[in-house]
Amino acid sequence: MAGLNQTPKGNRIFIGIFGKRNAGKSSFINRLTKQDIALVSNIAGTTTDPVYKAMEILPLGPVMIIDTAGIDDVGDLGKLRIGKTKEVMSKTDVAVILLEAGQPVSDFERSLLKDFKELGTQVIFAVNKVDEKTLDPKQINQISEEIGLPVFPISAKTGEGFDELREELIKVAPRAFEDIPFLRDLVNPGDVVLFCVPIDTAAPKGRLILPQVQAIRDCLDARAVAMVAKVDEIQNQLDNLKVPPALVVTDSQVFKEVNAIVPESIRLTSFSILMARQKGNLDELVNGAEAIESLRPGDKVLIAEACTHQCQADDIGRVKIPRWLKQKVGGDLDIEWYTGDSFPSDLSGYKLVIHCGACMINRRAMLYRQKVSKEYSLPMVNYGVAIAYLHGILGRVLSPFHK
Repeated sequence: MAGLNQTPKGNRIFIGIFGKRNAGKSSFINRLTKQDIALVSNIAGTTTDPVYKAMEILPLGPVMIIDTAGIDDVGDLGKLRIGKTKEVMSKTDVAVILLEAGQPVSDFERSLLKDFKELGTQVIFAVNKVDEKTLDPKQINQISEEIGLPVFPISAKTGEGFDELREELIKVAPRAFEDIPFLRDLVNPGDVVLFCVPIDTAAPKGRLILPQVQAIRDCLDARAVAMVAKVDEIQNQLDNLKVPPALVVTDSQVFKEVNAIVPESIRLTSFSILMARQKGNLDELVNGAEAIESLRPGDKVLIAEACTHQCQADDIGRVKIPRWLKQKVGGDLDIEWYTGDSFPSDLSGYKLVIHCGACMINRRAMLYRQKVSKEYSLPMVNYGVAIAYLHGILGRVLSPFHK
């Protein structure tokens, strides 16, 4: 089982299970995964918050199954649970909507279908518990015509219909995350890639952070040669190489130092910018950098961090970027921070969003955050892009992506 959890959460296909209370969502997950991983009860509302379970479904590979609270929950606590469920919708790659056999399609299911259509999410609609109430083909066809989608009659209890549903899931799921290159399309077999990896108080003891690991692995997959050094060793590594590296990838925090060391003839970028290209729309994030120029003291800026790491003395999002922004605009900004899986739905009043590298969320979630910002005509920029802009080297660090 350890192998199932080795793929990072943000690199998995997210499959969300949605529907009314007691539609059989937890039983469905247990049948789909062939494990008793979700609590099953005849009492409506047993699942109170989204439950994430890392699994592997062949041939899809690593997936994240999400068991959500009933979308028709009631009361003040129910509203909070529904809010959590709606947050899950923004990161769901494939949504499975369950309707209990014998129940009509209600406004709840129609609302889900409408929301997922607007999000561009693939939807599988299933009628569960057909072992308890048999539906004839005519009834299934009526539901299908009503919602405009194929309908899969299933029984989570007996397994009826699951082979067909699983085939549909495999067919509509997005391509594997690993098919989106990190850097392997930027180098050729035999090329040397030099990685600058600062080791400071924020670096996890005994290991590298996720973007660094992904970059090195993608380099090896490209049959290129990976070299890793700290900032004060970069010059020695360059001097010792008979042929200059095809690419230097650095932590964005030391852009200024590494830019001064690495000759202009050598391509340079950062882990954060590579991550932005893989997880989101890099062109839009680059366009967002122009908004830094128009910032004035007192303007409201949102810094979004997709993880909840412990803040360090010279933290990149809490200390360094605010300090560089202050130097740029000539005064203090009204900076607010938002951390974790969720993202504010109301972005009114902000002049700019500065987003982290997004290594802890999936591509759909990052694209959703960019979409929400666009709806508010609010520029968004990535950490690495913002830092490069503030140091006057944005053009250089984007040059590796220009054909």
